[in-house]
Amino acid sequence: MCLAIPMELIEITGEGTGKVNAGGIRTDVSLMMIPHAKVGDYLIIHAGFGIEILDREEARIRLDLFKEIAEATRHLEET
Repeated sequence: MCLAIPMELIEITGEGTGKVNAGGIRTDVSLMMIPHAKVGDYLIIHAGFGIEILDREEARIRLDLFKEIAEATRHLEET
């Protein structure tokens, strides 16, 4: 199963590339599929590519859901 993660674009690093952040995790991504993305946008990142721009409210909702899932399944990691 693959997950597409909402991340905030924090820097444009070159032609068609950028740096994103989610929860302190930062990574470089391709912006080739969403060339109109700008710093501060929340992007859906999949396999190192930005594939969609989200508005802030939608990004917050999705990030909150990921947090709920992580908390609900935390006990599984302890076994």
